[in-house]
Amino acid sequence: MHSSQAQREKAVAGGGVLELPIPDSDAGLVAALRSGRQSAKAALFDRYGRHVERVLTRVLGPDPDVQDLLQDVFVSALESIDRLEDPNSLKPWLSRIAVFTARGRIRRRVRWRFIRNDAFDEVAEVEAHLASAEVSEALRRTYQALKQLPPDERIAFALRFIDGMELTEVAQASGVSLATIKRRLTKAQRRFVDVAKRDPSLQEWLIRGARWTT
Repeated sequence: MHSSQAQREKAVAGGGVLELPIPDSDAGLVAALRSGRQSAKAALFDRYGRHVERVLTRVLGPDPDVQDLLQDVFVSALESIDRLEDPNSLKPWLSRIAVFTARGRIRRRVRWRFIRNDAFDEVAEVEAHLASAEVSEALRRTYQALKQLPPDERIAFALRFIDGMELTEVAQASGVSLATIKRRLTKAQRRFVDVAKRDPSLQEWLIRGARWTT
């Protein structure tokens, strides 16, 4: 007798409540979350934890706060799961929460630099993490360049040209129309090229820029 079957029979015989497995579909997972099943929370993270972490990392670059922000995304998702209109759109919905969370982090950093009005730089904050992860100099410089872009343009650029998302996916994750994303990408490319021209480490981006499409 299989162990799972034995466990079911034991639960029935003992008058216990038998918990059904979490459905493979996103709609089924959302239904389980809304019904308050504890195992559904773990299933949500297991299914989409890596995806959300990737979105955060693509937007922010190597950042020591990614793990904290990852938790924030799932806390926010669990708190607002009842407001998800289409349960089959769970993945892009999580991407959008991740993007908004990352954008909030970027804006807080910008405000903090303004308030301090000194030489505070995000580079010092992530140097140790960068070294341990053996991130290439070009990638490090790429994210340094992106920090000079407005947050919405930076996000669009990172998701499209670093993560490789399709335009429709970038638009969904950003919560805007396809036309808006195209405008942001056009502006982001122009700003990025202006910065890259002054940085020898980013010459490869300039070469690739000739093949960029939005």
